[in-house]
Amino acid sequence: MNANTDLTGASLPPEDSNTANFTGATTQKPTTALLPSGSRRERPGGLALTIGFGLVAVCLIGLFTSPSAVIGGAWCIGMMLVLLFLSVPVAIALSVPSIIGVYAVSGIPATMNILATAPFSAVSDWSMSVLPMFIFMGMLLTQSGLSGKVYRVADHWFSWLPGGIGIGTTFAGAGLSAVTGSTIGMTYALGRAGIPEMLKAGYDRRMAVGTIMVSGMTGNLIPPSILMVVYAGIASVPVGPALMAGAVPGILLAVCFAAFIFAIGVIAPKLVGRSQSAQNPTNTTDSPGNTTRPTTTWRDRFTSLTSVWGFAVILVVLFGGMFSGIFTPTEAGAAAALCSLLLCFWEKRGEQPWRKVADSAMDTVAATSAIFFIMIGATMLTSLLAITGLAPILTGLITDLGLSRIGFLLVLIVLYIVMGMFFDTLSMMLLTIPILLPTLETMGVSPLWFGVFVVLLGEFAMVTPPVGIIPYIVHSIAKNPEVNLGVTVTLRDIFTSLLWFLPVVVIFLILMVTVPGMTEWLPDLISRTSGGMSG
Repeated sequence: MNANTDLTGASLPPEDSNTANFTGATTQKPTTALLPSGSRRERPGGLALTIGFGLVAVCLIGLFTSPSAVIGGAWCIGMMLVLLFLSVPVAIALSVPSIIGVYAVSGIPATMNILATAPFSAVSDWSMSVLPMFIFMGMLLTQSGLSGKVYRVADHWFSWLPGGIGIGTTFAGAGLSAVTGSTIGMTYALGRAGIPEMLKAGYDRRMAVGTIMVSGMTGNLIPPSILMVVYAGIASVPVGPALMAGAVPGILLAVCFAAFIFAIGVIAPKLVGRSQSAQNPTNTTDSPGNTTRPTTTWRDRFTSLTSVWGFAVILVVLFGGMFSGIFTPTEAGAAAALCSLLLCFWEKRGEQPWRKVADSAMDTVAATSAIFFIMIGATMLTSLLAITGLAPILTGLITDLGLSRIGFLLVLIVLYIVMGMFFDTLSMMLLTIPILLPTLETMGVSPLWFGVFVVLLGEFAMVTPPVGIIPYIVHSIAKNPEVNLGVTVTLRDIFTSLLWFLPVVVIFLILMVTVPGMTEWLPDLISRTSGGMSG
């Protein structure tokens, strides 16, 4: 799988795709982009493959000739990194070196034991059954067309504010990426819909693209967050508290972005189309022309809510069930998936709804299987670290640095930004969490808080110039004349816009470090009101 595919093996939307037309025009069948694969680059060329496999051979030789198990484990980690750089699927890049390493260090019995136990132990926990439920729910909501309606409602309700279209886009992006589980997929969809709408309203091109790039950062924190479920499986923490831990930080970050856009609208109204010159643009390369958006009345706003009544029902079932104690998180996921199924039948009545459900089911099986294979690979990596003794040594090295809790977390921020050159959020989590978990207790870091921190760091790395993938995706979308409306959007514009928005994320990360209680407040509240939510 490469930069143009997701975990299901399906192609991501091309630049000129019409799959994300939220304005009500006829669309093609939506392409799911759920949790993209670990490598976000094109397939390597012949020279890169030759060098890569040469390095793999060196790692194998080093492994089987290493004088100690610890050094052998280090060679295996090196082999994993090389395979990931070669765009080898994450599950294979994690599992194959781990199996070879265990065989080299402990022989056939230990290898057979891992092959026999790791696949079952990695995915057999009852709480992991919520994962396919959440994925199925997201697929059904996409097939039913409800995800597109969410954007239109957000646009209607916030368009009257200074920077209102950007604010609506921010909240719509958070909701869409939370439901679909894919920041990259949401960026494709929302970029094609949101950029032209903002340009029509007279937004500066940098504000338009910047809003799109950061609007999906919060989605993988807000339940139902697939990445938080995956983290719970890797870190062996309860799924319910892990899901709820990301809700408050995710919503607060979305509010911070919205407040920033509102402040820009007040301080520099020209950037959000509120000045006279923006309302009546001249024929320049920086202007989208004389295209205008229709006026939205309050009647339109209230009427638009009727189109997303099903989404409201699903939220009530999901969160109301957990708050009241009627459902555990696993049961709430199943109930929400059932509501999504009924909603899909209703929304697509007369349009072969069974076909939509069948497509959603097949995509769910493919995505769930891919995620489970990756988790099996992560379990094998954990076993390798334990058998070789590499985990306690790495913990000792980090502890010997004498870093404080804050210093340790600042080092992690730099590490994840660098890793963002090569990996997406899921890949970074799977590669680093088994290594870092033993260190958390020593540093006084809560595993629940750390899950939210890692997911947010991974999303931050994906938008950080010059290495994050999201800026290049948005730049490719903005090249389409139907999107840019004749406005030239350069890569420099993309990076400039991020310099406006990313300080908001940095400040929020500092706030998370200094006020860790924001992640545990909601899980504690639900636990007190419902009597527990571990399942």
